[in-house]
Amino acid sequence: MDTLVHTLKTQEISLKSKARLNYMNKCDLIIIDELGYLPVTSVEANLFFSFISQLYEKTSVVITSNKGFSGWADIFGDAVLVTALLDRLTHRCQVIQMTGNGYRVAHRKNIFDEK
Repeated sequence: MDTLVHTLKTQEISLKSKARLNYMNKCDLIIIDELGYLPVTSVEANLFFSFISQLYEKTSVVITSNKGFSGWADIFGDAVLVTALLDRLTHRCQVIQMTGNGYRVAHRKNIFDEK
């Protein structure tokens, strides 16, 4: 998510960012990892909404987040924008909610365990 936001913010001044977004707009699948891990400004939220709107009904989107939909208004700072965003993302979709320990926690070795 952080890399995507940076790319969205710099698309007007960076040929690399513009090319990356043109490429993503042609993809069949976009995976956005760690939504909500870092704060998003209102400008970034609007850019993200525009990006998702461009992909709507033409590209599959997978998003990972440690926050439920009810916490997205806090992430983006705008409940109306989040409603419109979720409307697009959840139309014709499958929501998979996972619980329990993540992969890293489940497979880490405790440095205090004795061998």
